[in-house]
Amino acid sequence: MSGNWGHGDIGTAAPQSPCPQSPSPQSAPRDPLTLISSGDYDARVLHTTAPGRSIPLSAIRDAATAIYAAAVRTPLIRIELPQHTESTSSGSRTTPSELYLKLEVLQPIGSFKIRGAYNVVRQLTPAQLKDGIWTVSAGNAAQGVALAARKVGARCSVMVMDTAPDTKIRAIERLGASIVRATYDQCWQTVESHGSDRMTGHFVHPFDDDQFIAGNATAGVEILEDLPDVDAIVAPLGGGGLLAGIAAAVRQLKPDTRVYAAEPETAAPLSVSLEAGRPIHFDRWQASFVDGAGGKSVLPTMWPLLAALSGSLVVTLDEVARGMRLAAERARVIAEGAAGCAIAAALSGRAGTGKVVAVVSGGNIDLAKFASLVGACDK
Repeated sequence: MSGNWGHGDIGTAAPQSPCPQSPSPQSAPRDPLTLISSGDYDARVLHTTAPGRSIPLSAIRDAATAIYAAAVRTPLIRIELPQHTESTSSGSRTTPSELYLKLEVLQPIGSFKIRGAYNVVRQLTPAQLKDGIWTVSAGNAAQGVALAARKVGARCSVMVMDTAPDTKIRAIERLGASIVRATYDQCWQTVESHGSDRMTGHFVHPFDDDQFIAGNATAGVEILEDLPDVDAIVAPLGGGGLLAGIAAAVRQLKPDTRVYAAEPETAAPLSVSLEAGRPIHFDRWQASFVDGAGGKSVLPTMWPLLAALSGSLVVTLDEVARGMRLAAERARVIAEGAAGCAIAAALSGRAGTGKVVAVVSGGNIDLAKFASLVGACDK
């Protein structure tokens, strides 16, 4: 699949060096998001920023010049749906006029995370790579960072949540990364603090990083290229890096397109945060087979990027399983729980009618678990 961006909306940025040199001591500090020439930005100082945080289109353009060395341009396919309206406790609900699936399951690691991970790692300096790199993950980000590390010849280790399925653990090991197991709470504390004294090397945050988000944003631009008149895009919310990237691209290229988060009812921190008007913890969190979506909170640093979403669509675990089954029956693809959230939310009708895209974010789920879920759910 081609990594070229053949549409005029996005343009072409000058290539960046894969290992940019650190600024000299004499260089005056520059705001990370300051444009420096012809709509470009200084990749050396693009980092986590809040409040007033945003991801410039120039950063997304720069990511597009490089990420296809590790990622692929995934297809967008239409799923035929019978048109019907059903009555619910909250009123009538109509299925989308047209449902499309963005198949990130076809990435080399089986999820979108390679986009952001490679965009970060390709820009690390030799000094940053010298002692290796590490991340914390439920499995998919770990695979992305491990593959990116292999591409640049760096060592990699990952702190993996104890909720990660065996299929993700085995995939991380195949990519050559060393694994440090930890509880969900220990991993989430690492996510919030951006570090852990259990790990060594350069930390690559699995979502709260502007370069990671800019890499993820390329999925959003691909959707706009393939379906210019898309009405709404639905993607699962884990930490928010995928949604923040897609929203950044869509807001700057087609601002009338709605972008929704999809969250399982067992882990829906964005839903309660949007209701409260500020990032808060989700008190009713429960572990489930939706291991790649739904954290315990929205990080304050991510809030400026997520607060402007069109909303959060909360779905039941039964609805998630039915979404996974639909993907298997209609598209012949295996969707993991997080991806099933997006499909279920799009099917619910709450993203509106018209042309709706569900981002099938990943397919890394134990086959036995997948079979039990889709086999037990109602059609």
